[in-house]
Amino acid sequence: MKHKHKLLIGMLSILLELVAACGNSPEETTNSPSENQDQNDRVTQEESVDTAVEVPSKDSDSNNSTSNDTKDTSKNSPAEQEDPSATNTETSLKEEYLKKLNEAKKETDEMRNNPADDSTYALKAVEGEIYEVWDGLLNEIYGVLKQQLPSEEMNKLRDAQRKWIDYRDKTALEASLKYKGGTMEHLEYTVVLNNLTEERCFELVEHYMK
Repeated sequence: MKHKHKLLIGMLSILLELVAACGNSPEETTNSPSENQDQNDRVTQEESVDTAVEVPSKDSDSNNSTSNDTKDTSKNSPAEQEDPSATNTETSLKEEYLKKLNEAKKETDEMRNNPADDSTYALKAVEGEIYEVWDGLLNEIYGVLKQQLPSEEMNKLRDAQRKWIDYRDKTALEASLKYKGGTMEHLEYTVVLNNLTEERCFELVEHYMK
């Protein structure tokens, strides 16, 4: 009888241990594989969202850089400049005529200093040639100014030129009167005429030609 009683107690103890073991099943202490997968998916999605927000694409950087470069280039682009060809042409034309006048002066000075002889006839011949040089340059310069100057300014110059011609002729005539009736009268008239014409050529180029 005692032996059966012990056996029964032993079986009850084993049964209680089994019941206690079933009460602490793995479902209460650990997550199932399906629950772990759901959590991993949520974490991956959250990381993907963070990555998309925080890391800009290379294409976006390239576009932004190109856009900025374009803006900077438009700011730094030089403004349209006026075509300086007309000014340069006029300036070089003025320099060309100044050079031409200086060469003519050198040539005519040599002609005066080296006449064929000292006779009045030879001197008159030299001054006649000099007159052709300076009168030709005067007409040439005047023609250039007619093309360069505005009509209003050219009209003023035309009036001034008429007055200058009167002044030149009167001045030359007055200078020749001291030799009135002599062989030097016409020579002196031509010399003064040439000198004043030479001066007028330089004056027109320096003050009017552009």
